[in-house]
Amino acid sequence: MNFSSPASTAAMPTPFSRDLFTYGSLMCEEIMAEVAGSRLPSTPATLAGYRRFLVQDEQYPGVVVDPAGVVAGMVYHTISPDNWKRLDRFEGEMYDRRPVTVRYADGCEAVVDCYLFRPEFAHRLTATEWDFAAFLHDGKQQFHQQYRGFKAID
Repeated sequence: MNFSSPASTAAMPTPFSRDLFTYGSLMCEEIMAEVAGSRLPSTPATLAGYRRFLVQDEQYPGVVVDPAGVVAGMVYHTISPDNWKRLDRFEGEMYDRRPVTVRYADGCEAVVDCYLFRPEFAHRLTATEWDFAAFLHDGKQQFHQQYRGFKAID
């Protein structure tokens, strides 16, 4: 796994200007609505140049740079400043919000924000690729009961 940042993610995002690409628990619209504080419109998209791995002893993933990788996810739109504040608190210290380029099903690309896994926490990632369907079936309830980020948004 390569934990360097590609050039496209070097700049800090503007605080509240972009849509958000999600690739883990926040792909679940129910969880996203609870975390963001409101329901947000979404569109499926892919993120090229990354792979998604399960975080050790957790139900959620982190993405890391992999030139051959592609990660499927959801882009949420019309995110308010209050939504961003809640999302930033929820994601916690292992993630940095950075701009990335995603591709929609129609082939159009867009620059959006994404919570990328921070390199200093690389030791927490497993070699197991995270699976959204398995999360919904087996891990969602446990995630909801145990993830500390929910306390950060209360």
